[in-house]
Amino acid sequence: MTQPNVTDLSANTSGGSESGNLYRPFSVFSVLTLTLLAMLVVATFVWNLLVLVTILRVRTFHRVPHNLVASMAISDVMVAGLVMPLSLVRELYGRRWILGRALCQVWISCDVLCCTASIWNVTAIALDRYWSITRHLEYTLKTRKRISNVMIGLTWVLSSVISLSPLFGWGETYSEDSLTCQVSQEPSYTVFSTFGAFYLPLCVVLFVYWKIYKAAKFRIGSRKTNTITPMAEVIESSVQDAGS
Repeated sequence: MTQPNVTDLSANTSGGSESGNLYRPFSVFSVLTLTLLAMLVVATFVWNLLVLVTILRVRTFHRVPHNLVASMAISDVMVAGLVMPLSLVRELYGRRWILGRALCQVWISCDVLCCTASIWNVTAIALDRYWSITRHLEYTLKTRKRISNVMIGLTWVLSSVISLSPLFGWGETYSEDSLTCQVSQEPSYTVFSTFGAFYLPLCVVLFVYWKIYKAAKFRIGSRKTNTITPMAEVIESSVQDAGS
């Protein structure tokens, strides 16, 4: 009678535990959490889709800064339609990725692309607001349209460079052994992506709104210096002049 191989037994045991981790029964809390996440996905998609439809259908919205808002809504719709459903599948299997390397790379690339584009669209809106306040005579509607289109193009180009870099060998996003799918952990890519997708736009937005605050404070101060003499004082001075 042949004895069972110890290696086969350990492999079967590990395989059984692996499948047990993947297909474990859900608790009430897990079901509620997944339900709320699914509702959030639907709400995010529908809300941003309504924003796009409104901008397209209402003619008065066919100008800046609504094209910047539409660009941001497109990135958010892509997050809700492409990224969040796959994230939900990942949560269903205990944060393990069972959909293969190719879909993992697509998911990570879309995630980084859309989130980075959304952040830079906010930055573009802040810049447009700053220029319209501080250079309202030079910053005409024609100039705003041209500059806003350039900013939208640069936003998506920069986001594409950051998101697609791991596909050309800058780090690894998928591990078949541990069934993990995550943003590349290569140190150089981490510095590049976090600086380009977060710290740089954060510094730009903070600087721009600080300048907007100073411009608004200067305008309020200039209005206060140009005070108008109250009517009661005018009447009193005129009566005194007539009496004298």
